[in-house]
Amino acid sequence: MTAERIIVIIQARMSSTRLPGKVLKDIAGRPMLAWVVDRARKARSATDVVVATTTDSSDDPIVSFCMLMGYACTRGSLTDVLDRYYQAARQYRADVIVRLTADCPLIDPAEIDHVVHEFLSSGVDFAANRLPPPFGRTYPIGLDTEVCSFEALEQAWNEARKPYQREHVMPYLYEIPGRFKVLRVDHDPDYGDLRWTVDTPQDLELVRAIFERMGEREDFGWLDVLALFENEPELARLNAGINQKFYNKHG
Repeated sequence: MTAERIIVIIQARMSSTRLPGKVLKDIAGRPMLAWVVDRARKARSATDVVVATTTDSSDDPIVSFCMLMGYACTRGSLTDVLDRYYQAARQYRADVIVRLTADCPLIDPAEIDHVVHEFLSSGVDFAANRLPPPFGRTYPIGLDTEVCSFEALEQAWNEARKPYQREHVMPYLYEIPGRFKVLRVDHDPDYGDLRWTVDTPQDLELVRAIFERMGEREDFGWLDVLALFENEPELARLNAGINQKFYNKHG
């Protein structure tokens, strides 16, 4: 499969329940969203990188920031995030969609390229390096990269009916074995218990500490962060005990 247009779509909103406004919180002198977009732009596989926010007025600051920075930005439903992705994918004529979230400032462009490569070379409909329980994950939380074909996204958009399927974008593609061809990209050894996303004040404290230790270097990857944790294991205590929120099929 040769894809002409691989579009990275980063979902972003201000109305986080555990850390409101987190996507524009300062990390090393820049809003978190800027780190996510700029790191995603370094992925060699990406044709374009788009921020997909909502039409809710609370997200006007995201749109203003994207305009200031020259980032591509679309607006869509607050709750039907699947539709938000589908409309953005259509607008940017995506052949392949890479789903990222704006609360992962340590996203690694090399890992994006890795998952995209595995997706393209395996001929599946959907590939990811992290899935919610019970599907398993071996990469740190915060490197989450999901990749699917436009055709698969469109089928999910047409057929998914349950609220959690619309809110969390991709469950329809992987939750029923055999419905789509699915690939989980794993890492050995397993680092799935590490938490590098930003969803709470404790998470933000940890990520700020990581960036502070990296200094002026902006091209560090996830293995550099892993080495930092091995040298300073006490860092993991900054957000120890924070539970990851997963989608609720019944919510």
